[in-house]
Amino acid sequence: MPDKLTIVKIGGNVIDEPEQLKSFLLDFANLPGLKILVHGGGKLATGFSKRLGLEPRLVDGRRITSDADLEVAVMVYAGLINKSIVARLQASGCNALGLSGADGNSIVSQKRPVGEIDFGWVGDVKQVHARNIRLLLEAGFTPVFCALTHDGQGQMLNTNADTIAAELAIGLSGNFETELLYCFEKKGVLRDVEDADSVISTIDSASYARLKTEGVIHQGMLPKMENCFRALQGGVRKVLIGHPGLLANPQDVHTRLRL
Repeated sequence: MPDKLTIVKIGGNVIDEPEQLKSFLLDFANLPGLKILVHGGGKLATGFSKRLGLEPRLVDGRRITSDADLEVAVMVYAGLINKSIVARLQASGCNALGLSGADGNSIVSQKRPVGEIDFGWVGDVKQVHARNIRLLLEAGFTPVFCALTHDGQGQMLNTNADTIAAELAIGLSGNFETELLYCFEKKGVLRDVEDADSVISTIDSASYARLKTEGVIHQGMLPKMENCFRALQGGVRKVLIGHPGLLANPQDVHTRLRL
């Protein structure tokens, strides 16, 4: 039987709250077995952009990435956030290694084609080089990926962290029994965004279609859900959405995705 690999994507307000992040990283460090962490950091990047006099532009929650925006993303994602997380994990006894998709040619993307909207330097994942990542895992490292990839021709690309997590899980599912956890400040997918306890425990393809039609799942949660189902279709064994406390207490309330 292949080894179990847990891939955790952390996002939302957790990254912006030092105490929550500290607690999450300790739980992640104590997670048994092979593991990979994927993080975003859009809010912090937005704050830095504004301090530099840049006004971030978003369309339906998706960031437009100009030349200047990309410079900020590389500095904040691959620099400040990534290395701070790595240092904290090292302090907790987890031999973390901070990476972008360019490191070790791990994740190659293509620049999103210009359609009705020009997203600028935004990348869509084209290939995950699973062998390189597997070698790091087998050597005892815990990869920590930020939300950046490259095109193989010298260009960095801003890439959705949820998508990176799903594509890593799919790419490594041939070598490991992969599980994917999306952790953020909520307990799971909510039926009512005003009720923190209205968690939907299980969502399958049929109920997802119904929840979209009813408007229960909309806006920013839609791309996350699409990544969840893509991961399951790609061979990932388990996909969960929930609060970071799920790492220490797997029985906590959460949402499980099924085909």
